[in-house]
Order: sequence, then structure tokens, then C-alpha cells
Amino acid sequence: MITIGIISISDRASKKVYEDKGISSVTSFIDDHPSSSLGKISIEKSILIPDDLELIKEKIIEYVDKYKLDVIITTGGTGPSKRDLTPNATREAIEEELPGFGEYMRNESLKYSKNAILSRQLAGIRKDSIILNLPGNPKSIGEILPSIIEQIIHFVEERNKD
Repeated sequence: MITIGIISISDRASKKVYEDKGISSVTSFIDDHPSSSLGKISIEKSILIPDDLELIKEKIIEYVDKYKLDVIITTGGTGPSKRDLTPNATREAIEEELPGFGEYMRNESLKYSKNAILSRQLAGIRKDSIILNLPGNPKSIGEILPSIIEQIIHFVEERNKD
């Protein structure tokens, strides 16, 4: 079983200015993935939090260290705004970066928007978990997540081999 945690990061959505769609976008994709119907992949935790560096870092560490989730997917906070702190917090929480994921996600996003060049998406490892920063836009999540899900599953399977 591959366990997933979702952390959606948005000041405005956390203040109920608008509805968060990051969690539901990731959840819908995972629920529709064939591995989900086979009981091989499951979303165990999700939370919506504001753009706060220490809180983002704390939640990533908690999802890995306390709950031992295999995959942590963050949504939001990957842009160039001063309040976009997700990659900064992720860098502080991970032990090793997986630069290929960030490069690939940006490249995939560039097919749909030239503004993707401004994205700071990244991925990394903490203990045996993979942490991935996705944009907060549901359309962008839908463009990126399907193209990397098999590599995410492969990562978890490789880390759990013995």
C-alpha cells in the first residue's frame, strides 16, 4: 500500500476568501487511478494551511516522521511571489533533492503556459518518503500529476525493496 498525504498551501483559501481546489484535484486523480481501485494507493491525510514557511516545513516533517506516509504532495506556493514559500520550506525539510522531477514538471507545464518558467516546483526525499511541490491551480495539477504518477509509484516501490 502506498500512502499519500496532501498539503494545500494558500493564504486566501485558508482564510476562506475562496475555496481550495488543490486537495480535491489531487484526491480526484488518485481516486480515479487504477492503483487506487486495486487497493495499492491511498490518501491518508490532507490539510489546508496558509503560506507560512515554518508551518509548511512542520507539516511535511510530521507527515513523514510521525505518520510515515510514502508520498507527500503539496499544492500551491510555487510561484515567484514573496508569499510563495513552499519550495523554501520543502528544501529545509528534505534530506536530498530529486532535481529531475522539478525539471520535468516545469517542462511539462511549459507546454500549456509560458509562465511555467517562473515556477519553483521541486521534489525531494526525507527518510523513505518523496515530497513533491505541485502548483495550486487545478488545471496545472491535472496536467502534471498524470505524467509523473508512475515515477512516484516506482520511487516508493524501490525505497521499500528489501
